[in-house]
Parts: sequence; C-alpha cells; structure tokens
Amino acid sequence: MFIATLIAKDRLARGDISAAEDVLGTRGFAWIDEDRAGDFVFSGDPGAARRGLEGLIEDVDVIVQPQANRRKRLLLADMDSTMIGQECIDELADFAGFRAEVAEVTERAMRGELDFEAALDARVALLAGLDAAAIDRCREERVRLTKGARALVRTMRANGAYALLVSGGFTRFALPVADSIGFDAARANELEIEAGALTGRVARPIVGAEAKRAALLETAAARGIAIAETLAVGDGANDIPMLEAAGLGVAYHAKPRAAAAADARIEVNDLTALLYAQGYARAEWVED
Repeated sequence: MFIATLIAKDRLARGDISAAEDVLGTRGFAWIDEDRAGDFVFSGDPGAARRGLEGLIEDVDVIVQPQANRRKRLLLADMDSTMIGQECIDELADFAGFRAEVAEVTERAMRGELDFEAALDARVALLAGLDAAAIDRCREERVRLTKGARALVRTMRANGAYALLVSGGFTRFALPVADSIGFDAARANELEIEAGALTGRVARPIVGAEAKRAALLETAAARGIAIAETLAVGDGANDIPMLEAAGLGVAYHAKPRAAAAADARIEVNDLTALLYAQGYARAEWVED
C-alpha cells in the first residue's frame, strides 16, 4: 500500500481533494491538519499516481511513498539553499569582491553543468588572502535558516531519529548552523587558513556528491537503520546520489536535475512539508 500526501501552501479545498480522488480512483481522504495537509492510502502504481497528482492542484505539493516506514529514523540534509537560504561561498565571495564570478560558477555547478570538486577549487582560489575573521562575520550577517528547519530536525529527533547535516560548503558555516538547528552532527569541507587568512585551498578529501551518498549509507549501517527508514533532502546536482540512495529522497526548491532524480519534490511549501510527509500533525511539532 502507498500514501499520497497533499500539502497546501495555504488551504486545501474540497474541490482539490475531489480532483485527487479522480486521479487515484479512491476515496477516504484523511486530514493530518485540517485545511492544510492530508493523506490518501491507495494501491496501484505509485509512479503513475505521482505523475497524475504533481501539478494538478495549484500551490499544493504532493509526496507519494510506501505506507510502511513512513516515519523516518535518519535524516540527511544539505545545507546551502536547503537548511539555510543562502549559498555560503557566494556570500563569502562578496566579502572578497568576487561575488558575480563565484555566483555564476555556483549556479552552474548546482545545475550539474560543472564538476563539483573542480568548481569548488576554482571558487575558493578566488578567496585567497581573505581575512579568516570574515567567515564568522559573513555567517552572522548573511546566513538565515530556512523556515521549518528547526521544526523538522527537532521533531524528528524528539521521536528518535538521528539527523546529520552534510554539506559541500564549509565547516565554519556548517557546524554553527547544525548546532543552531539541532542536528546531531555535521560534515563539510575545511577551508585552509594560514597566518589568519584563507590560502585559497580546500583540505582533502572533498565532501561532494559521493561523500554525501556514503555518509547516508555509512550512518544508516552504523546505527542499524534500514534504508527504507532514511530521508534525504537537498537542492543541487551534488545531492542527487544521496537523494537516490535514501528511502525517501526529496528535492527542496531544487534545480531541475535534482528535482527529476528525487522521489518527491517540495516546490511551494517550507521544510515543515517533510513533517506532514511523515504524518506529523502540527500539534506534534517541536519548534523550540
């Protein structure tokens, strides 16, 4: 059996539910939170159900998944443009006077047009000589958490899940961000610093696409968590292997390649949509 969850940006109308019933050929819609989100349980082809439902109703996200193992025990999440609203390397480049050049490369890398590791090296090289103190200043002044990030992580952890932030960005951003949101741990790249300034190099090994996938598989194995019980969320091409490896891989306001590779995509809602996807009603959310 499968579950199709409808999550409205504002309000889910009766006509919206009827349209979904026609696609699925079933009735019995059950609210998770009235007017906002609810489920159909159905049998049949989940791929066909997803294709029929996605885009059917304006300002509604749809997640189709197996009914079993709905509440996940492991969360792996990307940081930039997922758990936070910024691309940290672009913001840091702004301090060095290279924002336009770096942002263009970042966009192409996230679309999958460039090799991630080579693109990272090229962008970081432009930061050579930047005062290391600018990293913390940039984080404090520019980085803002995505709406729903704390609720997602803290609710899952309160219900026994393990949460790992895994980023192709940098530890000087990722570790404080992970702590602020409530993750158990974080993995990211290390900027080399000498005499108080960035050298323009990144320590090896690079945390890229394969490292993210490996982190999911290794963490699940170490904790005795079945792959079906894992959830991954990200937005860029370097998240694709992780999204494909997870029990439920979700593309969050993502680039086209990541959206196409994922099991589901969130396009109109914030990260709390992933709580509705797991069947958590608003009354169960942990937001402090």
